[in-house]
Formats: sequence, structure tokens, C-alpha cells
Amino acid sequence: MKVIFLADVKGKGKKGEVKEVPTGYAQNFLIKKNLAKEATKQALNELKGKQKSEEKAQAELLAEAKEIKAELEKEATLVQFTEKVGPDGRTFGSITAKKISEELNKQFGIKLDKRHIKLDHSIRAIGLIEVPVKLHKEVDGIIKLQVKEA
Repeated sequence: MKVIFLADVKGKGKKGEVKEVPTGYAQNFLIKKNLAKEATKQALNELKGKQKSEEKAQAELLAEAKEIKAELEKEATLVQFTEKVGPDGRTFGSITAKKISEELNKQFGIKLDKRHIKLDHSIRAIGLIEVPVKLHKEVDGIIKLQVKEA
């Protein structure tokens, strides 16, 4: 019996796959537990439609990520921070991914999730700093920061 997997089943198939499985196994286990459904023409067409819309959504996300990367690469996109600095040359407060995300939105209108900003540790130094950012699976960028003394 041909079935479409609705969830990953270890050793049998992944979500969205169409596979031939024994009829008894399909009826008594997979279909009963909503792990799969019978692969009728209507169900197969539905699956194709879902896959097409998923591909379109992924393409849109990729295009958006490339747009943001282009914005970040512009010379004018330099995020400014003004912090109080102690006698040792380190800032009193630290600059975190959340702060960078908020300032990027405030100064340039670029919305970026703080989880995409790859900081090993928060920034406590003054000067020009480049911070890597993961915009998409295939697109990486760099945010340029300038930290000045207040």
C-alpha cells in the first residue's frame, strides 16, 4: 500500500515522502496513529501543491536575506554606539546581540532577529568592529559597528 508520511517514522520514512509499505502495517499502525495517510490522487496533488508553496516561500526568504546583506554591505551602514569608558579603555556596559539588533532597526530600519547575530561574547571595547550575521542557510553578512567614548 502506498502512503504519504505525515511525520518522520524511524526506519520507514520522513515527513512528506511517498513510500510503499505493507498494507497491515499501514492500516493498523501508520494511519491509526496519524503518522501517514493513503496516497490517493487527491492526497498526492495536495502534497505537490504544499511542496511548491514551500519552495516559493523558501525562495522569498532567500531573496529577502540577500536584500538585507546588500543593505549591510553599503558603506553608509555603520551602526554607531556611544558608551561610557573606564580608565582601562573598556566600556562600562557591554554591547549585546539584542542591542545591535535594536540599533540596526532604529538607525537604518533593518529588522534583524538577535539570534541571527553571531557574537562569541558581548563587545566591551571601543573602535570599529565587524560582527558576523547569519541571514539565511546560504547567506552570511557582516554588521559594521563603531563604538565611541561618551
